[in-house]
Amino acid sequence: MTSKTGGRQDRLKVRVKTAKRRSAASTRWLQRQLNDPYVAKARSEGYRSRAAYKLAEIDDKYGFLKPGARVVDLGAAPGGWSQVAAERVGAAQGKGKVVAIDILEMDPVAGVEVLHLDFLDETAPDQLRAALGGPADVVLSDIAPPTTGHKQTDHLRIMGMCETALEFAREVLAPGGTFLAKVLRGGTETQMLNDMKRDFDKVRHVKPPASRADSAELYVMATGFRGGQAPEVDTDNTDGQEA
Repeated sequence: MTSKTGGRQDRLKVRVKTAKRRSAASTRWLQRQLNDPYVAKARSEGYRSRAAYKLAEIDDKYGFLKPGARVVDLGAAPGGWSQVAAERVGAAQGKGKVVAIDILEMDPVAGVEVLHLDFLDETAPDQLRAALGGPADVVLSDIAPPTTGHKQTDHLRIMGMCETALEFAREVLAPGGTFLAKVLRGGTETQMLNDMKRDFDKVRHVKPPASRADSAELYVMATGFRGGQAPEVDTDNTDGQEA
């Protein structure tokens, strides 16, 4: 994009006035949404959230959503990741299977079976395996607890959710499977990463272009699930971020 075009886009940015009942932070969020090219792209292409492009970009690079794969999407609502997963594995054509799990209601997605339940429920792993027709090849988690505005607290909360998702993944993944989950920069995830390296061939941090540059958001991707076999720790990181 040329600087001339960039300047024109800057002039065309939507500016939002702070309403009496809207906080300055809410106003900034709304202005960012209205000017976000991924938000506009998601609307024009029929995706339910801009987050769909994060998964698509990660899969474009690493290719783990293979045709015919069985995928589980934890905390799936509103369904953007489920849409991408279903397209990539061919679920609508019966080549793969995608199961979305969330305690929130979610509108149907072509090729996706939606389970309205808490994945922390002790019956969830068995229900999932029954829905998938076997173990999962990929477990996805884009879950983020509501933020408090306190950096350390928010980091600990999202890392706790990631650890819980990881425990679920250990129960349902097939050997060789992949786990992808949202985390935040913060420095207290070392123990979890070490635990992951014992269970997976490779663990890395990834930050797709659709993840805003000013955000502390990262994704941790673990591939080659060993299913409890003794590992050889691999610290390779193709994105140049220590994992």
